[in-house]
Amino acid sequence: MSGIANTRIRAALFTIPLVATGVLGTAAAPAGATTSPPTRPLTCRGEGVNPHALVRYRTETVIHAPLRTVWKLQTDVERWPAWQAAVTTMKRLDHGPFRKGSAFRWTTPVPPHPTTPATSLKITSTVEQLKRHSCIRWTGPAVGEGLRIDGVHVWNFTRVKGGVRVSTEETHTGAEVEADVPTATKLLRQGLEAWLRDLQTAAEAPTPDRPH
Repeated sequence: MSGIANTRIRAALFTIPLVATGVLGTAAAPAGATTSPPTRPLTCRGEGVNPHALVRYRTETVIHAPLRTVWKLQTDVERWPAWQAAVTTMKRLDHGPFRKGSAFRWTTPVPPHPTTPATSLKITSTVEQLKRHSCIRWTGPAVGEGLRIDGVHVWNFTRVKGGVRVSTEETHTGAEVEADVPTATKLLRQGLEAWLRDLQTAAEAPTPDRPH
């Protein structure tokens, strides 16, 4: 970011969407979301996810809102807790515009898992590549009791008729997630789809200048 075990494996890490917006469970995909296997990985300024990672997922949806609105929500990371219930704390580690080199530290709860106890993941994300209103790629570790995940998260934003296509892809590596790839992948899927759903809800919410 845009973990293992909560309804938003938030990786984001960067997303780690660690199933973080709830608990292990099935998160509904955003309206219009598609998860067809892509022919090529997403990239930002030529860089993509970890090509060797065993845990990976990609999805996208069309959000019916201006690109500037979607971009602002995603890059104003200090306000994530206002629209993402899974983000319990957030702190920017730098100042000024969100840019390459920006870093932020945030936490998300993780319920118990067969191989790890309930914990809170502390995620440190660093923006490696960014193109305004087009793409973001961040990386970083998510660390909790008995759990460490290294994630790479790529976001693409493309203007389409009626709104913005938001595409996201993330990979996770680490001994705990690699011990059960199917479960880790399922959790990552739930996390990314939940993230898109929350982003869509926030971006499409009526405002004084954009009535419902």
